[in-house]
Amino acid sequence: MDDAIRGRTLVEESREAVVVIDDRDTVLVASRRARQAIDGIREGQPLPPDLLTGERGVIPFVVPYDVGGRRERLVYLSREGDLAAYEELRSGFTAAVSHELRTPLARLLTLLETAALPGENVAELVERASAEVEQITELIDEVLFLSELESGGRVVALGATTARPVLEEALDELEERAARAGVALLLTCDPATALGIRPRMLRVVARNLAENAIRYAGPGATFTLVVEGDRNGVVTLVGCDDGIGVEEAELPRLFERFYRADQARASRGTGLGLAIVKHIVTQAGGSVEARGTRGRGLEVRCEFPVPS
Repeated sequence: MDDAIRGRTLVEESREAVVVIDDRDTVLVASRRARQAIDGIREGQPLPPDLLTGERGVIPFVVPYDVGGRRERLVYLSREGDLAAYEELRSGFTAAVSHELRTPLARLLTLLETAALPGENVAELVERASAEVEQITELIDEVLFLSELESGGRVVALGATTARPVLEEALDELEERAARAGVALLLTCDPATALGIRPRMLRVVARNLAENAIRYAGPGATFTLVVEGDRNGVVTLVGCDDGIGVEEAELPRLFERFYRADQARASRGTGLGLAIVKHIVTQAGGSVEARGTRGRGLEVRCEFPVPS
């Protein structure tokens, strides 16, 4: 039974469009990506024949196997041009990472060269150099984490998580940093409310939303995490602040990798925090939206389906 649950979860959470069919072409299991991206895929129903023949512009890759005396097939479904698009995305991502690493590395080299000069405050320069190393480490960690999310290496949704204890822990961990930045952290969440996302992933979402406010909202701002219970089949996690905000034209770009709004470009952030939030939420079957305007704060709404 455990193996069956494990196998179903692996297919369901796959980043590929993949289905399992029996010897009558009935869909036994289908990944969320397959159900959302390709019309006609329903568990318990026959797989549309044109998906197996490639007539719909979808290329099938079939892996037959036997289980318990039954003949089944694992079918990967990809569209023409997917590989070229992936290679383009990978190339662009690699170039962006290289560019982002150059800046802290250049600063680190300058600090080390300066420390070798006579009369310099070596202790202060070493401290600043350590901060640059921390920045590089944070960037590498977040790049690797995002890569694992995109490749399906991390399972995001697996059962329901009672939200409040996880969110409290995430904000408590950031309390000292928030105090240094002059940003207050608040939480509004019913103790019984649950989200269909693993605790580890919920903690990452909460931390990244709060860290975004700590870095960019400005002194005197207040950041609040609000969880709104079941409303029309949706549970909403909102991270909002009353700080500097961003221009409305920049809102759609906030979830892009390495994008920083104009007032944030001098920050030591990696530019990956909200991109990670978006990947986690969408892999959990939800959606993300940013709202706000310059001078009126920023609100990020994460909507999740009610956990079953």
